[in-house]
Order: sequence, then structure tokens, then C-alpha cells
Amino acid sequence: MYGVCGCCGALRPRYKRLVDNIFPEDPEDGLVKANMEKLTFYALSAPEKLDRIGAYLSERLSRDVARHRYGYVCIAMEALDQLLMACHCQSINLFVESFLTMVRKLLEADKPNLQILGTNSFVKFANIEEDTPSYHRSYDFFVSRFSEMCHSSYEDPDIRTKIRMAGIRGLQGVVRKTVNDELQANIWDPQHMDKIVPSLLFNLQQEEAAERSPSPGAEKEKESPVELTERCFRELLGRAAYDNIKNAVKPVLMHLDNHSLWEGKTFAVRCFKIIMYSIQTQHSHLVIQQLLGHLDANSKNSARVRAGIVEVISEAAVIEASGSIGPTVLEVFNTLLKQLRLSVDYELTGSYDSFANMGSKVITVHEERQLQESVIKTIGSFANTLPTYQRSEVMLFIIGKIPVPGMYPSLGSANTGVEGSRMIQIMLLKSLLQVTAGFQSTNILTALPTSFLDPLLSFTLMEDAEIRLLVLDILVSIIDRHDNRHKFTPVRIISDISVLKLKVDKCSRQDNLFMKKHSHRLYRHIYLACKEESSVQRHFESLHMLLGLICVELANEEVVVDLIRLALALQDLASTEEALPVYTRCAIHALSAAYLNLISQLTTVPTFCQHVHEVIESRKKIVPFLLPEDVLVESFKIPEKLETVEGEVLFLQAKIAEMLGGSGYNTERLATPYIPQITDEDRLSKRKSIGDTVSLQLEMDSRNSPEKEQRSTAEQITFETLKQAIVDSVNVEELERERRRQVVERFQNAPFEEIAAHCGARASLLQNKLNQIFEITIRPPPSPSGSVGNGHGRTRSIPVYEMNFPDLCVY
Repeated sequence: MYGVCGCCGALRPRYKRLVDNIFPEDPEDGLVKANMEKLTFYALSAPEKLDRIGAYLSERLSRDVARHRYGYVCIAMEALDQLLMACHCQSINLFVESFLTMVRKLLEADKPNLQILGTNSFVKFANIEEDTPSYHRSYDFFVSRFSEMCHSSYEDPDIRTKIRMAGIRGLQGVVRKTVNDELQANIWDPQHMDKIVPSLLFNLQQEEAAERSPSPGAEKEKESPVELTERCFRELLGRAAYDNIKNAVKPVLMHLDNHSLWEGKTFAVRCFKIIMYSIQTQHSHLVIQQLLGHLDANSKNSARVRAGIVEVISEAAVIEASGSIGPTVLEVFNTLLKQLRLSVDYELTGSYDSFANMGSKVITVHEERQLQESVIKTIGSFANTLPTYQRSEVMLFIIGKIPVPGMYPSLGSANTGVEGSRMIQIMLLKSLLQVTAGFQSTNILTALPTSFLDPLLSFTLMEDAEIRLLVLDILVSIIDRHDNRHKFTPVRIISDISVLKLKVDKCSRQDNLFMKKHSHRLYRHIYLACKEESSVQRHFESLHMLLGLICVELANEEVVVDLIRLALALQDLASTEEALPVYTRCAIHALSAAYLNLISQLTTVPTFCQHVHEVIESRKKIVPFLLPEDVLVESFKIPEKLETVEGEVLFLQAKIAEMLGGSGYNTERLATPYIPQITDEDRLSKRKSIGDTVSLQLEMDSRNSPEKEQRSTAEQITFETLKQAIVDSVNVEELERERRRQVVERFQNAPFEEIAAHCGARASLLQNKLNQIFEITIRPPPSPSGSVGNGHGRTRSIPVYEMNFPDLCVY
């Protein structure tokens, strides 16, 4: 019987005999290396036998697993691994099928060691680049099984950690094997991403592995599950193409929603930092768009959740700004400003719905305020990463969202009313202040265009003190290009301003153009801002800062003269306007004194400095409450009633004009008092009473009129007179506006011949008038012979004033 068996064994196929020979009698001896080399050589020599070798090894492994002979199982997997590494022939696909079948059996086993063994073999296989593609191979089982291993809840912590790490490495292997193979099932499909990404995020949260290590020195050499997960997550995102970003990020958003991880912020921020630094730079704006869409989708969620999403957007947008911005810039600001508006509505109405009902969630005002601060901080942090030209666009974008007095009646919802509009104004101005923080533009003309400056300055006429203060701070941030603003606070009299170490550059051509175009409006709004009765110490400090920065950043000789005139006009205002509160009058005097002290030392005119010094010394002795040290402080000292201020404690305009005139300044301009021009902005400023504006208008008209002395002092101004004046002025403005519109339309729409004929008629009219004038005042010069000839005939000489000039020479 034994001889018969021996004969049958000798007749077995060679590949089976070679496979049997690699297994030792004792599994602890390990793989027989010499016989393994023979098997490998045979497989390379006869590649058509490779699939049979794989099938036979799979058969033996299944039998050994069933019989719990785990030593032989390990030997079989080692042999399969070596054959995979050595054989890259066209028939390897059938061998791979046998290999994957064996790996599946190991992963389905209950033994953790077999699961880890199968995972290690699969990872080795995933690192092999196959020469031939596979049309029918599927990895769905492996995605599901590895994801399940990532969530292992095995009792033994060490074994649980090993199983989870095996699952992570398995998912990494699946991604590597499928992401670059176009013939494989798309690993980026939602059905796969919804398993892979949450499994990785679950392990990314586990931070306790290092705390349980019995041997810290040895554990440091090994990779922790968190580190492995992060590396795998980065690799997954780094392989994502443009079309796959959405499928990779959406499971992250869902995981954070399902496990309430937005409120903690830390983990959510960490996840998206990994995402933004891992994906390709040109795709980063897609992540921002998904976050913005998710923020909109959670508009009615709790304030803590929205604040967490805003914090993530802040971190992600800053990272994105360092690379490709794309079309996302204004979209980010638009969504954030929208969230500000919604938060204000929620805070004031107390409900997430239009009308409060029993099912509405409870609104926490404190949380909404924190959300608003977070949104404003996010706007500033993102704006700080933008280049100057984009930041200017953002500034224009935000100012266009703010309800300007007289232009946009309300921005809040119907339920919030005026208070809602006011709060939105404040929030948007705070956002604008964040955008302008650190803004340094070399060209102030482009940094403050008319479309931005006009609506901004209109807020200085509002009654709300907080709004006016924000506007002043915004102007200071934009004008301050050398970080001088903090050197002007606190407001005080400085005997030698060299201690301030001001950074002063020569005024550029663009700065001169800006001041020629806009200086009168700046001066006017500063003057009117000083008159506000609700102004406090911070307002006057900001006004002093703004005046000082204008003098340092934008001043030429003409600007210096105007600033001195403005300071003296403020002094006259505080001296004559007895209706103003005592504190306001004292603060204006103190502001004027501090500023004249500053500008006198900047002009370096000794006599001017001496005069300012003498007045300040007189005030210290007689009226110390007119100096900033007593007024522009927290514990100010002012009298209950301010008597008429006159004499040696006032700065004299005539004397200053005389002193500066000797140094080359425009004496005539210095001697002319500054009077602010009243414009339509006063009627658009939403004042509680228009009477102050109208009376001020009439007062200015009376001051500027040359017939002032001829008017009767008994002239009475009645209500009908005021009404008629307002109606007449409006009608005149409407007629002028209509005339300008018709002129513009004529030149835009009329044919060229009509325009040429119109201009020609004007030229002929001008020529006729000139002929009449010259005929009356000048006679033609007599020529020596009365004529000019060339020997053949005589022609009359034409005087210059009778020549007809071409149309292009006539304006």
C-alpha cells in the first residue's frame, strides 16, 4: 500500500510538489527558503502555471484555516507575497484572484492575528504596479471590511489598536490600488467615500494611545494610530482630482454634523487644515465653496454650530489666500455678511423663524453676539491675507452693503425695524474696520475713491455716537500708512514732538491730487463731527489722530494752511456756540490747542511756535480746563458753566497769518476764516430735526453774502420763508440735474453731424462776439502800402482778429 501511495505521489503535477515542498514538517521552522526559490524559478519559467499555483496555495490555506493550523497559514501567505513580488507577467491576474480570495478568508476570520496578517499581505499587494490591467476586479468587500476594522471595539486595548491600524493601512492600500487605475471601480464614489472618510476621522479623534504605553521609549519609535490616520487622510486628499473634491469633503461635513463636532471647533479646524494643506492648491476654492454652502444650510442652527463653521472658514480661507483665490473672495464676504444680518435678526426677534411660535428654538443673545464677533474676526483675518487691490474691492463691496442715510431706508427685516438697521450698520462698519486694519496703499487716491469716500463720510453726520467713532477709526486706518496713529494718543501738549519719532515721507503727486479733490469734504466732516453733542473722549482722540495723520501723511503747504484755518475755526466754534454742552466746548478747545501745538512744530516757524507756547502757558494759569490734560481724560475737570472765552487764552488768526506770511505761506488764505460748505448730505443724514441744518444753511449764506451789510436787521424769517427756500432750492437742483442729463444724452445718442452742427453754431456765435469786441476796441494796423502784393496783383492784408479759427480751437 505504501508503494502505491509513493507512486501516486511521484505522478502528481510538478507545481503541486514544489508547493508542498515549501512547507516544513514543523511550522515553527518557517518557510523552506531553498524550495521557495525553486518554486519562484518555476513560476517565472512557466508563467502559465501561476494561476494553478495560486489556486493550490489557496486550497491549502483554506484547509489550514479550518483546521486552525495558523503556522502553515502564515507560511502560505509569505509564499504568496514572494510570488507576487517576483512575477509581473500577463497571466498574473488569475493569480491575483486566488490571492485576494485568501486575503478575504483571513479578513473574515475571527482571529485578530489572521485579520492583521491578511491586511499586511494586501498592503504589500497594493504597492505592486501591475503590468496588465484588470477589468473585473472589485474591492467593495475590502473597503467595507477595512472600514469595519477601523471601528474595532475589541476588549484588549493593545489588540484593538493593532486592528484599527490594520484597517487604516488597508484603506490606504485600497486607495493606492484603485485611484490611478481607470479600469477599476471609482473609489471616489459616495458609496465608498461615505465609509472611508468617517473611518479615518473616527481614528483621528483618538488621542489616548500614547497615554497607555507601558514603555514610552519603545512606543516613540512606533507610529500611533492618529499619526497613521493623518498620513493616510493626507494621501487620500492629495490624490483627489477636481471632480472628486466634493465627494471627499462632503463626508467630513456630515461626520462633524452627526457627532456635534462643530461646537468644539478644535477638531473641525484641525480636519480642514489637513484638507487645505493636502489638496492641490488650484482646487482649494472648492472646499471654501462647500463650507459656505454648509454654513447657509445651517443658517437656522444654533449659534455655536454656526460659529464653529465660521471659525473653520476663517482658517481655511487664510490657507487658501496664500495660493489660488479664484472667484471665491467676494463670495466669502457675501456669505459672512449675510450671516451677520441673519444673526442680528435672530437676536432682535428671538426666533429663527419669521414669526415666533411654540416650535421655535430658544435664541441665546450671548451666543449670537459671540457669533457676530467671530464673523467680524473672520472677515478681518481673511482680508489681511489679500493683496492691496483685492482688499480695495472688498472695501467697496462692504460699503455697498451698508444702508447709507437717505439712500437705503432700511436693511433689517420687517420685524427688526430701525434698530435692526442700526445694528447692521454697526456690524458692517466693524467688518470694514477689520478689513482696513493694516491696510497700506501707496496711492491714497485709489484707496479712497469717491464711490467709497462719499458714503463713508455720510455716516459722520449721524446721531449715533458708535457709528461716528467707527467711521473715524476706518479713516484713520486707511490714511495711516507708516503706523503713526498710536503716537497721537493720548492727546496731550508735547513741548518737543521729536520724542514721538513720527515717520514722515514727502507728499506724492497722487496725495496732492487726492487732497485737491477731497480735502474740503474731509475738513467739513471733521468740523461737523466736533459739533456733535454726544461725542465723548474717544471721539476727540480719534479726531486728533485723524488731523495729525492728515498733517503727517498728506500735507503740502496749502494743506497745512487749511488745517491751521480749520483748527482756528474749531476754536471759534467752541467760543461762540453757547448752545453746545460745556464738555463739548472744552474738548474742542483742547483739541484745537493740541493740534496747533503739533502743527506749529511741524512747520518749524519759530514765531508761530512761540505764539502757540504763550497761549498754552496762559491757559495753564487761567483756564486749564481748555487743555487736553484736564478734559480729554477719564476723570475730566470742567466748570459747570463756561463763560465767554477771549483774550490771551485764544490763538489769534491775524497774528498767526502775519507770522506765517513772513515764512512764505499764503497770507491772504491764512487771513480768511474757514467756513464749512453745507451740502445735500445734511438733508440725507437722518437727523431728528432738520431745523438745525436749515438754520446753519441760512447762517452760512448770510456770512458769505456780499450784501450782508445792506440787509435790514429787521428782516423776519417766517415758516413760509423757510418752506419756500427749501422748495426753491429743490426745484433749482432738479432743473440743473435735468439739464445735465439732457446734455449727456445728446452727446451719447445724437448723430455726429448734429453734434458738429451744434458746436459749429457755438463757434460762429463766439466768433461774431469777438469781431464786435475787436471792432470797438482795436483798429487794424495800417500797412506801409496799404496792401501786400507779389508783383502781379494786390490783396488786402487780413488782421489777426478777423481770422476765422478752426472749430477745434474754440471751446
